[in-house]
Amino acid sequence: MSTALGLKLRLGDITEEMADVIVNAANPGLLGGGGVDGAIHRAGGPEILAECRQRKKELPGGQLPRGQAVATTAGRLWARWVIHTAGPIWSAAEDRSAVLASCYTESLRLANDLRATSIAFPAISAGVYGWPLEDAARIAISSVRSVPRGSVTEVRFVLFGSAAYETFRSAL
Repeated sequence: MSTALGLKLRLGDITEEMADVIVNAANPGLLGGGGVDGAIHRAGGPEILAECRQRKKELPGGQLPRGQAVATTAGRLWARWVIHTAGPIWSAAEDRSAVLASCYTESLRLANDLRATSIAFPAISAGVYGWPLEDAARIAISSVRSVPRGSVTEVRFVLFGSAAYETFRSAL
């Protein structure tokens, strides 16, 4: 599905996307994990992990602050780069929506800095971090729409599972 604003939805595996940038829903430690993070590290190979180790050395306390983003090689993936962003863990007691929105806006800013033309996002924080899918979709789409594209002309949400796809489709 596609919209006039250059937003596209795909049902599938983000590691198989042919885009300049694939966004990784990373943990702050940057060394891989479960879900999208683990899949990207497994499919991309050791080059991604090696660059993530280097990025950790450059970050305060060796941690990527939630809502921020860093870029590495994409290793064996079709993409040129992986942008790693640390999403917030959902909390009913504290509104962390601005942090989730920042994951998208900072990733797009960095993709524009890299002169990328296409970027593929997963549903950040909507997996093991527990963010309610409807709210995650609303924040993702509104955040992406708020950023001037610069060099990025195509933004894709690559969603794993029909429930996520349908939720994002409804949010569009």
